[in-house]
Amino acid sequence: MKELKRHAIIAGIIAIACCVIILAVVVVRCSNTTALHLGGKGKVTMTATQIDSLRSIGQWEFLSIADEEVVDTIRHGFFGDDRLARIYYGTLRLGIDLSKAPDGWISNDKDTVVVTLPKAQLLDDNFVDEARTRSFIETGKWTENDRAALTRKAAVVMRRRCMTEANIKRANNNAKVQMATLVKSMGFQHVRVEVAE
Repeated sequence: MKELKRHAIIAGIIAIACCVIILAVVVVRCSNTTALHLGGKGKVTMTATQIDSLRSIGQWEFLSIADEEVVDTIRHGFFGDDRLARIYYGTLRLGIDLSKAPDGWISNDKDTVVVTLPKAQLLDDNFVDEARTRSFIETGKWTENDRAALTRKAAVVMRRRCMTEANIKRANNNAKVQMATLVKSMGFQHVRVEVAE
């Protein structure tokens, strides 16, 4: 009889220990998935997992600008001039690359999450749509190298026309609004998004 009571007590202790361990695991898992952490008096912080999930977005476009440019070149010769004029189309995409965000780009100020984004930039240097390029004047003989040089010239013209301070400012403003919306959707009420200079 004593042996039976002792086995019952040991089984009860093991059951209670198992319940405590399971409860501890559940609490730890829940605390890792919640979007809000209180780290002191009114202090809110993001977890490393949440910051990594934002960083994994990678390139995020905030402004797309379609452009069309006529670019030409003239080669002067002894018997006359050769001329090549082409119409180029391109779409320049301005945004940020979150995969390159530096450490500390997300911090906290008491109950506010502060996100510091890099300044918007051109996401892809290959924005000229070669398939849509059309020649409308072509006199004389032109090589593929000549056409490639004209394409590079068109890219410079498009970049100069589209990468203005006004367009960069629009992209930065769009980035601030979109990022604030995203962070708030993660459960944070107070969010401030800034753009690095």
